[in-house]
Amino acid sequence: MSDNASSCEHEAAVPLQVAGITKWYGKERALTDVSFDMRRGEILGVIGPNGSGKTTLLETVAGLLPADAGCILWQLSPLPRERRRNVIFYLPDGLRPWDDQHVIHVLEFFASAFGKGFADLGKATRSVGLEQVLVKRICTLSKGYARRLMLALALLTPHPVVLMDEPFDGFDIRQTREVMALMHDVAARGRMFTLAIHQLSDAERVCDRFILLAEGRICGIGTLNDLRALTGQPTAGLEDLFLALT
Repeated sequence: MSDNASSCEHEAAVPLQVAGITKWYGKERALTDVSFDMRRGEILGVIGPNGSGKTTLLETVAGLLPADAGCILWQLSPLPRERRRNVIFYLPDGLRPWDDQHVIHVLEFFASAFGKGFADLGKATRSVGLEQVLVKRICTLSKGYARRLMLALALLTPHPVVLMDEPFDGFDIRQTREVMALMHDVAARGRMFTLAIHQLSDAERVCDRFILLAEGRICGIGTLNDLRALTGQPTAGLEDLFLALT
């Protein structure tokens, strides 16, 4: 196989690469030489305790924060901050904008902005179970429904990469399972998710691969079986693997 053919195959399967990202807050280093890739059709979990750098990592990759070193590559070419909004949709934790607007109006606005039709709007609404709250104002929504709305908006965007911070916060057990199934369905059609997750049991159920982050450094990366092989613990769960590697 030629070098060009190999490069094209890698570009198709691994379109986004994070290379050596380092981030400082004053004299405190929040991220140290963080490198990983995102693979088409994959759900990647960023795992770590509070203060480990999960949110900083997502915000830096999304371009909301400048990196002090390193770069983001898209299809093997540098992706500067000002162009990341064309590729990456970032959903922060606890976001609830447009409080006075009705749910249906915000959904219609997003659908129109991204050239989606009525069928796409209806599919996104049904997928996350928003039918019962379409005529409510956003300020009246429960935490779970507000999160469902933001997920619906993410589904209406064309961005191939979706970053989500604590995506299951505010969901009960049944809702969490439904949203996980939806993410798997969307990922199977080629979109890429990176999820910062505090609850390891949720991460273990939904993610294909894991980045273990502690004090801004990657301590392990791979599938559950990769991490088990790395630690020599063939039956360990994600919690034990994280403790063994950090």
